[in-house]
Amino acid sequence: MITIGQVAKDVNCKVQTIRYYEQIGLLPTPIRNQGNQRRYNQAHLDRVRFIRHSRELGFSLDDIRKILSLSDQSSQSCEEVDRIARDHLMSVESKIERLQSLHKELKRMINECSKDQVADCRIIQVLSNHKLCFSEHE
Repeated sequence: MITIGQVAKDVNCKVQTIRYYEQIGLLPTPIRNQGNQRRYNQAHLDRVRFIRHSRELGFSLDDIRKILSLSDQSSQSCEEVDRIARDHLMSVESKIERLQSLHKELKRMINECSKDQVADCRIIQVLSNHKLCFSEHE
């Protein structure tokens, strides 16, 4: 059994984050010792690692909750987990496309800037008039 501070150190997060995971039901409430301190076991530690790694990969807390719920039913098909991961991948790919478009537009604006006077600054012109922008972005 380990303390919340040891869990936080092991997974490289804040104690408040672990408490939050407990509060929202992602992490089961640990037992408490006679001094009313939380005591975590290996299953808690593994679950926090799972949550942290999932967050690092950009999964939402709702998706993590669904995946954890499904993982608690080990004999069930992993079709739903696969669907969640595929949906997340599509979202990431969409973000990458938008970022590439923004990157291209920003480079174009910077390259077209004459670097003379602000009155002739291409960056300000494009930012002031969306019609001068060549890329699709929100």
